[in-house]
Parts: sequence; C-alpha cells; structure tokens
Amino acid sequence: MIADQLGVLARTPGELIAALADDPRHTVIVVADLESAASAQFLRSLAALSHLRLIVEARTASAAHTVLVDGCAEMDLDDARWRDTERYEEWEASRPASVETQVAVGEAVSAVDLADPVAVCAADPYAVSAAYEAEADDGYGGLRAGWMRAGQSLCRDQPVASRALVLLAALGEGADPRLGPALASLTGNGPWRLDWARVKGDITPPWPGPVGAMALGRGPLEDCVLASDPLGTIRAVRVADASAKGRLAGPAVDVDHLTVLTDGTILLLDSAGRVHVDKRWAASTRSGIQALLDDVPVEKQNLLDWLAEQRGTALASAGENGTHMVVLGDEFGWVRVFGDVPAATALHEGRVTAVAALCLPVDGGQSPPLLYSGGTDGKVRLWSPGREPLTAPVTQRPCPVVALDAAWTAEGAVLAVAWGDGLTEWHRPDNNEQLRFRPGVPVRAVTVAPDGSLVVGMDEAVVRLSARS
Repeated sequence: MIADQLGVLARTPGELIAALADDPRHTVIVVADLESAASAQFLRSLAALSHLRLIVEARTASAAHTVLVDGCAEMDLDDARWRDTERYEEWEASRPASVETQVAVGEAVSAVDLADPVAVCAADPYAVSAAYEAEADDGYGGLRAGWMRAGQSLCRDQPVASRALVLLAALGEGADPRLGPALASLTGNGPWRLDWARVKGDITPPWPGPVGAMALGRGPLEDCVLASDPLGTIRAVRVADASAKGRLAGPAVDVDHLTVLTDGTILLLDSAGRVHVDKRWAASTRSGIQALLDDVPVEKQNLLDWLAEQRGTALASAGENGTHMVVLGDEFGWVRVFGDVPAATALHEGRVTAVAALCLPVDGGQSPPLLYSGGTDGKVRLWSPGREPLTAPVTQRPCPVVALDAAWTAEGAVLAVAWGDGLTEWHRPDNNEQLRFRPGVPVRAVTVAPDGSLVVGMDEAVVRLSARS
C-alpha cells in the first residue's frame, strides 16, 4: 500500500526500503491504528531514512507501541493537555454503549478457496495476499507464486478482468494447466488479450532471460523481437509464439538500449553512453566480390563511424529503402538525429531516458520521420526534424519514462510508454485510444509489433498483449 501510494515498485519490505532510499522526495507517512510488532519494526526501518518522517498511531501497551516507544517522540493522547475538553465530551456522549471490534484476516478469506483463480480474483486482494503470505509453501498449483510475484498490481482497485489478466501473465508453465483457461475466461470482457507469456523457469519455449533492452527485429530478423540482458547477450524471440530463433554473445557491458537498422545491423548503447555495433545478423544484398571489396556502404559506414564518437543516454533508429536514421538522447535533455535527416533540439528538463522513431508512409514521396522522446521530467514529447516540437507533451505523469517504442500498423501509428512506477501505456494517437497494463514488477522495455500488439520485457518475464478493439 505504501509503495503504491508513493509510486514505486516493491514486493517485500526490503525492496521498499531500497526503493525509497534512492527516492529523493521528502515524505511524511501516516499510519493509523497500528497493532503488529512486525509492522512497527518495519516502520522503524523506514524512519531510519533521513528524508522520511513517520506519524504512527498505536494503542498504549500494544505490541506495536512497545516497539515504537523506545527512542521515538511520543504524544500520549490520553494526556488531558492534548485534549479539547468540549469536543471530547461531545464525542464521549455520542459513543455507543458497547463497541466490539474484530480483525481476523483468516475469517475474511475463510469462504475463499485459495486454489480457485476465479474466487481469488473476486475476493478482497489484501486479505488474499495476507492469506497466501501466511502459507509455508508455494502450493495451490502455482497460483500463490503468481499472486506473490504480481501482488502490488493485483491489490489495486480494478475490475476482475484486469486482475485476472495480471495474474495470468504472472503464471509460469509449471502452474496447474487448469489455471490458464480459467483466468483467460475472466479476461473476456477486458481490453487486453494475453497472446503469450514466458516466465522465469519456463522451458517450452524457454524463458529468454532478464530483459534490459528490447527492439523489433529488421532484415533477416523482421519476425522477431530482440532482447538484451544486462550483460549484452542478445536473444531473438519470434513475435508469433515466443520461440527462440537465435542468440548472440554481447560486448560484456551493461546494455541500456538496443535498436536494429533496416538491414539487421544491431546497435547497443551501454551504461557509459557508448554505441556498439554488431553486424553478425545483418543482411548483405551485394555480390560476393563487391562484398569483399566494400563490406559496408559508404553512407552507412560514415554513420557508424560518427556514432562511435558520440555519447548518449537513449537510442533508437528508423529508415526504409536502404536509408538509416539514428536518434540519440543525452543527459541534458537534447535529442539528436544522425543520418539522412541530421537535426537536434532540446526537448526535456534533465536526462532523456528513452527515444523512438517512426517513418510515416507517404505515397510517392519521402516519409517524414516522427520522433518520440521521454525523460526524467515525466514527459513524452513529439518532434519531426525540420519542424518545431509540439509545445504540449503527448502525455506526462509524475514519474520518469523508462522505455518507448512506436510503429506504423494497418490501423495507424501506435505508441508504447513504460513508466518508472511499473505502468505500461499503449496509445493510438489517431483516435486517442489508450490502454494500460501493470504487471506488478518493474518494466524494463517495451516493443510494438507490426500488428500493433505490445511486447513487455521485465526481469523475470516477457509477455505479449493485443488490444481486443
């Protein structure tokens, strides 16, 4: 609950403490009617962070009060000096003669079958979470494991169909095979359809590993999504069914962004801002003798040489019919375009965290590029080189943008945005259609497939969703 209200992701107390330790906001957390000693000890751990303050209400001599009273400033509300006598007497007169209070999580879920996916999706999510947490093993056919993996998202106030989708995406292939169809039937009225999900531990097809960056394949890999783990190992996964197509060892550096040129050349941006080039999957359309004499077209080689001298914080590319355009964002909010349409402009206050490039189809002419950028300022901006950027952001939220992607589909442009609080948004700008998905864990990368479906990459899973509309 605290993580959700503060817009951070955390599945355990330790994860929340780590997330808030890196969060510079000065925050006051108020907790009413605390009883548990364990919860009180956890709140004391939060209070150790210098930029947090906590106000906690606990009954005198309760288990929570015993933990909190040592070393904390205390205001005893039974002390008459803190009391408004007139209002207190009015409150006393209005109290019923007898008040009985019972709090029992076990009773709250006693009628819920924790092995029934339909029942748990409809029950009080906090009570279900507490009941699962009290269990000693990961029973219930994998339902408990999936719930605990995505619990922060599942506890949000949302329709049953949305909760079922999140839980379905969190199940691995080791779960009871009856759970998937039952949860899928609950998502029937929701906006999303889950096409596939590969979760850590899956074997058929295999989980592709933790995702640090993703991009849609081009050239020989046009039917694939390329995913890079934090060490740069690249895996090609087929969009249709998540089956593996290939694997490349990376440059043994932290990879923050990944993009693919039209011929299949892969560009990697490392954590130091340097661009690495991998041509092992690139297609060659020239003859054997010409390829020996001139391995790379001059224009492309000039672009790659220029990129080797640049530093950036975000990377994307676009192009068609042999043309190449590469986009770099930097730590000062600038977005620069290299290639056939060189340009640069300042779009953000602070670091650019993600960029995406899109070429619009135009009959009988050059496709004008559209560039989307996101930053730590929580804004997504739109710009076409040669024109002034749009004044108003495409969208904005009070948290940083993590990843972007854009694609042209049969129904028009589609934009995907991943935010720092775990929210993924799918936009169709032509008709202002927007869908949301919260997997309950940090989203590292997003990719829009040619049919408009959304591929979401995370540390322990990769999922593909399609809009039912």
